[in-house]
Amino acid sequence: MRVLARFLLAATHVDHFPAPVVPEIAFLGRSNVGKSHLLNSLVNHKIARTSSTPGRTQSINFFEIRWPGNPRPDMLFADLPGYGYARVPRAVSSQWPGFIEPYLQTRSCLALCLALVDANVPPQQSDQQLVQFLRAAGRPFVIVATKTDKLSGNQARKSLDDLQREFAPARIISYSARTGLGREELWREIRGAVKKDDSNVAAV
Repeated sequence: MRVLARFLLAATHVDHFPAPVVPEIAFLGRSNVGKSHLLNSLVNHKIARTSSTPGRTQSINFFEIRWPGNPRPDMLFADLPGYGYARVPRAVSSQWPGFIEPYLQTRSCLALCLALVDANVPPQQSDQQLVQFLRAAGRPFVIVATKTDKLSGNQARKSLDDLQREFAPARIISYSARTGLGREELWREIRGAVKKDDSNVAAV
C-alpha cells in the first residue's frame, strides 16, 4: 500500500493540537517498543525519528497521511511519548498528563489507538494499565505485538498466546517492522477505523 506522509507538528500542550478535521490514529506503548519503526514501516518512509535511546519522543508528533491523488490528508498519525522510562527528566514527564490524558480522553477525531507491546518480553503491568485506561475511556484499540521477527516460530506462538490470555478479548496483530509481517493486516484495521470515523469527524 502506497501512501504519502509528512511531519505536521509536535504538541506539548492541548492548545498545540491540530484542528480535529480528519480521523487520527494514535501510536502508544512503552519506551523502546518500536513505535517510530512501526510508523515508518507503515508509510514505507522515514518520517518518525528512531533512536536506540529510549524516551526520545517527548511530545505528541502528528503526521499527515494521504492516499496518492488526494489533495488533502485522509488521516493523521499521532506518535505519543513512550511510558515507563525512568531517565526522562521529571520536569518533562510531569507535564505529560497535562496533554496526553486529555488527548486520549477527549479528542473527538481519535479513530483508533494502537497499543504496542514487545513480543520478546512477558506482558507488563504498564501495558495492562494502558489497556485498562483505553477501555475506561471507551477508545477502540488494537494491540500490536512488535519485534516478532526476533522470535522463532514456537517462541512467537507462545508469546502471542501469553498476550492473548493477558489482554483477552482484545485483538492482537503480530508485527515486524523489519520483515513487514502484519503490515497489510494493520492497514486494514486502520482503514476500517478511518472509514467508520469519517462521518463523525465531518460532523464536528
